[in-house]
Amino acid sequence: MKVKEVIAILEELSPLHYSEGFDNTGLLVGDANATVTGLLVTLDTLEAVVDEAIEKGCNLIVSFHPIIFSGLKKITGKTYVERVVLKAIKNDIAIFSNHTALDNAWNGVNAMICEKLGLRNRSVLIPQSETIKKLITFVPKDDAAKVRNALFAVGGGTIGNYENCSFNIEGKGSFKPTNAANPTIGKKGEIHFEEEIQLGITFSKHIQNTILKTLFETHPYEEVAYEITTLENQNQHIGMGMVGEFEKPMEEKEFLTFLKKTMKTDCVRHSKLLKTTIKKVAVLGGSGSFAIDAAKNAGADAFISADFKYHDFFKAENTVLLADIGHYESEQYTKALLHSFLKKKITNFAVLLSQTNTNPISYL
Repeated sequence: MKVKEVIAILEELSPLHYSEGFDNTGLLVGDANATVTGLLVTLDTLEAVVDEAIEKGCNLIVSFHPIIFSGLKKITGKTYVERVVLKAIKNDIAIFSNHTALDNAWNGVNAMICEKLGLRNRSVLIPQSETIKKLITFVPKDDAAKVRNALFAVGGGTIGNYENCSFNIEGKGSFKPTNAANPTIGKKGEIHFEEEIQLGITFSKHIQNTILKTLFETHPYEEVAYEITTLENQNQHIGMGMVGEFEKPMEEKEFLTFLKKTMKTDCVRHSKLLKTTIKKVAVLGGSGSFAIDAAKNAGADAFISADFKYHDFFKAENTVLLADIGHYESEQYTKALLHSFLKKKITNFAVLLSQTNTNPISYL
């Protein structure tokens, strides 16, 4: 199996199309056509992780966080980032990151937090916009079912919790093949009228190439007329953060104690207690202060995230309990998620979970 084939498998879980614009996801170091001899899954790629990969015979590292985030102008080994890149290149080790693509995935980072905390009835906290597309095309009436079903088979016609969605309008199309044409219907130089179906389907933007390939392969016309537009609908299954509910509400101090124990953190920084119970909870792995208002608007009793600054806690405004559990702690189960997913998909070489603790923060 080649590196690019492993990446294709990872994109089933978290398509890179849904990475945030500021991020740097994908293959960061290495050759996409290299054959994989072993794979190491980690939260961060540090020198110690590259050493672990070398020791264990892994030439591909799947790292949640990208080691290269901003541009590199020099690679001289002066910084920890440069040293990691140099060592990986010298040892023919590829590095891949899916970071915010996995943050935005329905079964990604935030789903893991919800699972660990036992939160039910989950929904996306901040749905990503402009991720749903619509295809309009015109198909001879006798071929409409074949084209429609083929598009459904590759993922077309999905929106929210519905599949096989389409809109069909009967009409009559006209065309005149030129002498250079090779028509399957009609004759060169003659105007032809055909009973057609205007077929409209929705699809997720990351499968656009597959949708078009399928359309061209199944449509009988030599020239296929089509248009693609972006819908305004919010995507219910793609976006930052999640909201869920406990089966039974907890007192605030009970909740904070449960949170500290479950998320294995030495410190929970929190806003003022509100003398209420906690049932509806918003979560966002990593730096999540930008989502405080979204958590409040969602009616969350508590918002769990990391990297809150001093003034961020004022934004609670006596309406929500803010809980900062630490950046590493909020994402610590992510590498286990990736490891489990890849182990189920790949059986012809070792998929190993890194044993290197990459948390850069210690508590006294």
